[in-house]
Amino acid sequence: MSLHNLTPAKGSVKSSKRIARGQGSGHGGTSTRGHKGAKSRSGYSKKVGFEGGQMPLQRRVPKFGFKNINRVEYKAINLDIIQSLIDRKSVTEITPEVLKENGLVGNNELVKILGRGELKAKISITAHKFSQTAKATIEAQGGNCSEI
Repeated sequence: MSLHNLTPAKGSVKSSKRIARGQGSGHGGTSTRGHKGAKSRSGYSKKVGFEGGQMPLQRRVPKFGFKNINRVEYKAINLDIIQSLIDRKSVTEITPEVLKENGLVGNNELVKILGRGELKAKISITAHKFSQTAKATIEAQGGNCSEI
């Protein structure tokens, strides 16, 4: 046996349907496209969402509201989460990098510190934004807040 006499198993390879090759092929005439209409013509393509002339779904459903393209999205971290992080890892300074290492924020997320829960430790926190209650709580414990 050599490369030149290898063949696929009998019956495993079918020849493709030869459309529009005359009446003798069995697929001549209308070439399996049926009679007349847009679908039988060359260059036909159906529009996305076309429903046969019925008013399409994207036009039936009412539109409202808008998306503000200038919105800045922050990842919210509450003081109780920071306190649990201090208890578990005994950190003295919290930065977005520390939060990222502990799986609390993603790679390019902006961090906002919120005031839910209570803080028992004196700690310095660096973040992109602070709520007023969070800032007051941190400074009451003797810590300091610095915005990036």
